[in-house]
Amino acid sequence: MAGARRAPRQVVFEARDVKVSYGGKPAIAGVDVKIYGNLVTAIIGPSGCGKSTFLRSLNRLNDSVKGFTLDGQVLYRGHDVYGGGVDRVEVRRRIGMVFQKPNPFPKSIYDNIAWAPRNLGMKSDLDERVEKALRGAALWDEVKDRLRQSALGLSGGQQQRLCIARAIAIEPDVLLLDEPASALDPIATAAIEDLMHTLKRRYTIVIVTHNMQQAARVADRTAFFSLDVIDDRRVGTLVEYDDTEVIFGRAADTRTRDYVSGRFG
Repeated sequence: MAGARRAPRQVVFEARDVKVSYGGKPAIAGVDVKIYGNLVTAIIGPSGCGKSTFLRSLNRLNDSVKGFTLDGQVLYRGHDVYGGGVDRVEVRRRIGMVFQKPNPFPKSIYDNIAWAPRNLGMKSDLDERVEKALRGAALWDEVKDRLRQSALGLSGGQQQRLCIARAIAIEPDVLLLDEPASALDPIATAAIEDLMHTLKRRYTIVIVTHNMQQAARVADRTAFFSLDVIDDRRVGTLVEYDDTEVIFGRAADTRTRDYVSGRFG
């Protein structure tokens, strides 16, 4: 309809003045950001600026790190992830994680996908769930005839897509990807990037990447983190956050422009 307004994007995460410390030493501070649904949001920045720390704060994976504390709020669909009575298992079911290095279990391909649904009591139609997850990760046609074989026999790129299938088998809302293609060859990397474009139709995706070209290719929105000196300590801060085309083409902050152009970091 002519003149119709596009519905506003739904806010999935909102970080409010988030500060993360380990053993009392701040790693990131003053992070305020909104992450929107059914988009790929990239987090970029130099080594040590807190990209992965922030990512892992979204589903409480930092909780097990000795001395971890978080100040501020991380809201997931309006609910404080760190609020009292929050079930961490449920948080991680809704907010799945895929790590830098593929980490399949030393089990069959089928059992890798079925493991989490079994443990969460999602046992009905398990065969269908496994197939759906593998199809969702664009892996089904490559493995459908060897589901009972070890997942360790897959190539690196296939193993990473298996880990994505394992994450989506329990029907999450969000996928967090921590440098998911950094250990892969260019062909496998391209497959992962193509998969992200497909998956964002159903999931909200947040990716940490050190690869500027990858961020420019896959992300709808990009957050640039850098290191600032606060109280004589180098601390990760959010410098700029905008549509990816803005960050890479007409960023407002000189530090962002220098980083994405390769003059810094």
